[in-house]
Amino acid sequence: MAQLSGGDRAPDFALTDQDGSEVKLSEFEGKKVLLYFYPKAGTSGCTKQACSVRDALPDLGDAGVVALGISPDKPEKQKKFDDKNELSFPLLSDPDHSVADAYGVWGEKSMYGKKYEGIIRSAFLIDEGGNIVDAWYKVRPADTVPKAMATLEN
Repeated sequence: MAQLSGGDRAPDFALTDQDGSEVKLSEFEGKKVLLYFYPKAGTSGCTKQACSVRDALPDLGDAGVVALGISPDKPEKQKKFDDKNELSFPLLSDPDHSVADAYGVWGEKSMYGKKYEGIIRSAFLIDEGGNIVDAWYKVRPADTVPKAMATLEN
């Protein structure tokens, strides 16, 4: 799993959001993007992370940042997650984990001694030109927004 770091070009993608629309990273050229990957819509950690991003949208917007979340969940599940938590930002479906692979966030995980492949919770701050400013692999749900805001302040 090759990890990305500051200065690397953010891999472009086109994925379907919770409303069935195609979203491309390249559409956000000229804006900063907080892109985060989460394992499964509706789980406690993913809900905590998504709600913290939702709550920070005004501050992120003031800094010229748009938020995008990506998981392997189908758009219908993303829609239920969005509706239940009133997230109001794009949640993108990556069922074949090709985008997760490109960002180096698909890998081996372990739960209760069993090993399996899945999303390694991670976040990226991408600049207006499509380059990664900072990357946080294995980020804790509560740390996604504070890490992004700290980077924006520097």
